[in-house]
Amino acid sequence: MTTTVPVSGGGFRPYEVVVGHGLLAELGARVAPLAQGRTVVITDETVGRLHGKAALASLKAAGVHGRLLTVPAGEASKSFSELERVIDRMLAFQLDRKDVVVALGGGVVGDLAGLAAALFMRGIDFVQVPTTLLAQVDSSVGGKTAIDTPRGKNLVGAFHQPRLVVADIEVLATLPERQLRSGWAEVLKHGLICDSGFFDWLAGDGAAGAKGDPGALERAVVRSVEIKSAIVGEDEKEAGRRALLNLGHTFGHAIEAELGFDEAKLTHGEAVALGCALAFRFSAGQGLCPPGEAERAEGVIAAAGLPTRLAQAGTFRSAALVKRMAGDKKAEGGRMTLILARRIGEAFVAKEVDAAAVTAFLEREIAAA
Repeated sequence: MTTTVPVSGGGFRPYEVVVGHGLLAELGARVAPLAQGRTVVITDETVGRLHGKAALASLKAAGVHGRLLTVPAGEASKSFSELERVIDRMLAFQLDRKDVVVALGGGVVGDLAGLAAALFMRGIDFVQVPTTLLAQVDSSVGGKTAIDTPRGKNLVGAFHQPRLVVADIEVLATLPERQLRSGWAEVLKHGLICDSGFFDWLAGDGAAGAKGDPGALERAVVRSVEIKSAIVGEDEKEAGRRALLNLGHTFGHAIEAELGFDEAKLTHGEAVALGCALAFRFSAGQGLCPPGEAERAEGVIAAAGLPTRLAQAGTFRSAALVKRMAGDKKAEGGRMTLILARRIGEAFVAKEVDAAAVTAFLEREIAAA
């Protein structure tokens, strides 16, 4: 079965997210109506070995000439130097404004390829073909593209919506268990933000998705995309409600930055999971959320094999983490903005959060290790 989720809003051209099994073989037929005959498929070394030939074969069968452009696997590819190299190769391929970029890979490839497409000749179309669970449920939808800098994650980028997203559940079978769990963190995040019923399912029968059950994965991807598309449609550029999707990210990004964005130590999904647990515990400590809700959220995250405590990620200093959080791109005028919770399924944007309260909270968390 194939499910199509529309994504639309007042400020961008509508597009569709197609979720199903065996969709990589249909890629060419779906891209052909968008392309004038040429594409560049941007992927990383790992995904290229697994799925590059199949993607090119599908494009060729549909009469679309595709070339493969491979980048190193890992977060380090989200850099100015790699962005420059990708755009230079696109110029060497003599792409023009009617051609299409296909981003075949996880969040790193989607971010890098999407930003390259946004910049190339002031913007050309691109198609997201997410090959990780994290990318299927989160980064491929919504048009955020970015690279990292030494000062933080995703600080240089653009909003550039894809023309199409093709999420093939079957490619998830090639994911290592840790990467699958990392993607599951974003699935749990969607339930924690605004759908307690979905979270209840994820805590029960749906938990099989974290272990690779195809049926549970498909349902989890579809519902996550529905949630994200609804929020993006209301608020494309994060002026309001879209900020809710950052639940766990301000804590998580600070932790990632302190670890040097080292995926061997902590993946992005693991950082989000840990950040969500911290956000719920901080909310409970501030009297905003019943302690039992925070405990349940933490329990379900932990049951999925994801971290919930700082000690599971490394050794940290509260002052360093707070400094990172205060410099996050969601901060305004130096004041800290956090996504907090009133209960499971009811997150909210908290502006002008007292940095001293966050510091004290983190000191307690570190001391409890």
